[in-house]
Amino acid sequence: MKVWILLAVLGSGLCEAQRLPGNVKPEHYALAIAPDIEAANFSGTETIDVTLLAPAKEITLNAIELKVPSATANGQAATITFDEAKEQMTLGFAQALPAGKVSLKLAFSGVLNDKLRGFYLSKTKARNYAVTQFESTDARRAFPSFDEPALKATFDVALTIADTDMAISNSNVIADTPTGQGKHTVVFATTPRMSTYLVAFLVGDFACLKGKADGVPIRVCSTPDKVKLTKFAVDAAEHFLKYYDTYFGIKYPMPKLDLIGIPDFEAGAMENFGAITYRETALLVDEKDSINAKKRVAVTVAHEMAHQWFGDMVTMQWWDNLWLNEGFATWMENKATNDWQPTWGFPQDVADDLNGTLNYDAVRTTRTIRAKAETPAEISEMFDGIAYGKAGAVIGMVENWVGPEVFRQGVHNYLAAHLYANATAEDFWNAQTAQSKQPVDKMMASFVNKPGVPLVTFADKQATGYPVAQKRFFLSGSTNDDKQTDDVSAGWTIPICVKTGSGSSCKLINGDSAVLEVPAGVAPFFYANAGDKGYYRVAYSPAQLHAIVAGAETGLTVPERMGLVGDRWALTRAGQGSVGDFLDLTLALKLDTNSQVLDTLLSTVSQVRNRIATPPEQTQLDTLMRAQFGPVYAALPADASKDSYDAEQRRVALYEELGAAGDPAILAHARELTEQLFAGKKPGDSSLVDASVGLAARNGDVAFYDKVQAVAENSDDPGLQSEALEVLTRFVQPLLVVRTLEYATSGKVRNQDSWILIAQEIAQADTRELAWAWVQKNWPKVQAQLTTASGGNLVSATGSFCTVQQRDEVVRFFAEHKVTAAERTLSKAVDSINACIALKSAQEPKLRDWLAHH
Repeated sequence: MKVWILLAVLGSGLCEAQRLPGNVKPEHYALAIAPDIEAANFSGTETIDVTLLAPAKEITLNAIELKVPSATANGQAATITFDEAKEQMTLGFAQALPAGKVSLKLAFSGVLNDKLRGFYLSKTKARNYAVTQFESTDARRAFPSFDEPALKATFDVALTIADTDMAISNSNVIADTPTGQGKHTVVFATTPRMSTYLVAFLVGDFACLKGKADGVPIRVCSTPDKVKLTKFAVDAAEHFLKYYDTYFGIKYPMPKLDLIGIPDFEAGAMENFGAITYRETALLVDEKDSINAKKRVAVTVAHEMAHQWFGDMVTMQWWDNLWLNEGFATWMENKATNDWQPTWGFPQDVADDLNGTLNYDAVRTTRTIRAKAETPAEISEMFDGIAYGKAGAVIGMVENWVGPEVFRQGVHNYLAAHLYANATAEDFWNAQTAQSKQPVDKMMASFVNKPGVPLVTFADKQATGYPVAQKRFFLSGSTNDDKQTDDVSAGWTIPICVKTGSGSSCKLINGDSAVLEVPAGVAPFFYANAGDKGYYRVAYSPAQLHAIVAGAETGLTVPERMGLVGDRWALTRAGQGSVGDFLDLTLALKLDTNSQVLDTLLSTVSQVRNRIATPPEQTQLDTLMRAQFGPVYAALPADASKDSYDAEQRRVALYEELGAAGDPAILAHARELTEQLFAGKKPGDSSLVDASVGLAARNGDVAFYDKVQAVAENSDDPGLQSEALEVLTRFVQPLLVVRTLEYATSGKVRNQDSWILIAQEIAQADTRELAWAWVQKNWPKVQAQLTTASGGNLVSATGSFCTVQQRDEVVRFFAEHKVTAAERTLSKAVDSINACIALKSAQEPKLRDWLAHH
């Protein structure tokens, strides 16, 4: 989809106009807000102390969906005008205000909305709560403000609320005074300097479990019925606070730390300074639940707590550097959780995420890590796999190159230099360059400012070493896509870390070609991404690849084996290999003892089954997989209770693959376990319960569907509710698929979850066509459930389609039914469909030939 240059230029001018003029610097907000939860509205007053940089007769700040009946500056009354398109209000004054200190006083009111942003209502069966979500541009929905990240200020917050309710905000409570008429006013201490998007206030009958670490009081809060599920998060927060105090070399700066689970919450979590808010499934977990459920909570807690330093204390200057916040926290979450629970396989999770991110980025429609974002819609689209996954992976590559302690000291220096202020990408990589004495600035600039993924290609060893060349890698093949602009074709500056029989070492390459020297006498075996930390794909010569595969079990770590599998499948998708060769690799590694390696292989077989194979070929492939992997499963120890976590996960991966391949014994066993579960009996093999329910649902009837739906509606465990909703999408009977879609849009499913059901039905091969037809026919019902973020997620799900007809329908439909903040997402979805069409065309004949010989 092309955009005319003239429209792009005009659009750019309009985008720039949404920024505030820049002549006012806020210093302090004094906020007094009174929410009326029953009436779903709020009113408030504020005093904003600002510095005016030059005399002015106007002051412009952000406000949207607010009524502002009065405003003054230094006692002078203002005229008030609104520009809803820009989400701004302007105060006009008859007499020019002098440069210097100015005190703005405003009264305002608004609605507690149902959009999951700004100041909004969160609902349970028992009551409603008033909560906030301000990132990225929604503080302006709660109070008039200078709502840009660089315009930091301190905040005093006072909330007048019902006597039966408590209030939580960023800082600690310093006063709680009865005000009569069943109300009391809760006053909070002054915050440090911080951005408006990090302000938070919540009102309701929250219940909290307390903890403490390094002298800092910690609370994990929830609705009263779920406080029993907070203990694990308290333990996690206590560990991470101590870990981060040590790692950053800067003590946690707030007087307390609250983590609050909210019933209606769109994101996974939000790093409000001192008052982190969470979707309930990301914070609350039964201590008897699976390790995977606990991992989900641990990672999210670690991520948001890392932000308290990297993002809250030091904040990006503008949203084009959002990656500084999210990329760092994404990288750090796994480092911190692995320190806490080293047996839970976090390094393998990192490798799995890296494979997904490299694929996400290896398309024509990807963006650079640092990209233009001016309007709220453009800013919203920045919260994607590039800001989180790619930025985090590149940061991990830097640490691996310069060394963990050198990198840690560079992080400390960066934070110490910008405490309670704002910073840019250059500030971060210059700190690392100075500390490491390596050209981190050049390396980081090449990855932050260039789009896409490097492909590093090795030739056989010559006298001086291994010749290596780089170019941009496209998952759909090169064709015309690699006609790159000059800045991209010049190449990345890449630290290539090579593992040989004598160890590993890194060398920086920054041209289109180079020669990597290796120590004399080193065996032919070498692997060009030691630790699987490099952000690049690797192609080897046939001899090199043969040696690597032959020595993979003993010569490569688990993440390296996962990287090897990921590279081979990506190259296959790009036309640089055949699906048969990849399936040969799968069979060669079928006895790998690590669950994540096996899962990487089997998830790719699932892609072959669903995106390449015709129905007859699916049957052949399923027969072969049962024959090849059935004996591997049968050879597992009979007593699963003695399994380690990884052994348990390996068992589950094999069980799910054999079930997907139609193994009668596995499917019968899945039905048996599921019947035991719903009969209230303890299943014979508890490690397989989740997998068995999913497999049973594929052939499930109405009676089974009713039981799952009852769990989704009635369980008081958020994790179990979420799992039950996901299981509803596994039923493939057409009537039950439609029933799930109707249920998702009925108002009985929270709109934080409803889009997930719809997107899953669209993404699955067995339900895709019916779900897409239903969505088009029932778009008003679907659209009513969507928020800014979830609309883009639904558009993204259509990227799983794989025919020209479906692609054209997607383009046509969303051209007529615009989805906010989803322009880039739609382009990526179309790109993904085109890639699948090309993959099927190129590889299906090769799959047919391979199956004929097996």
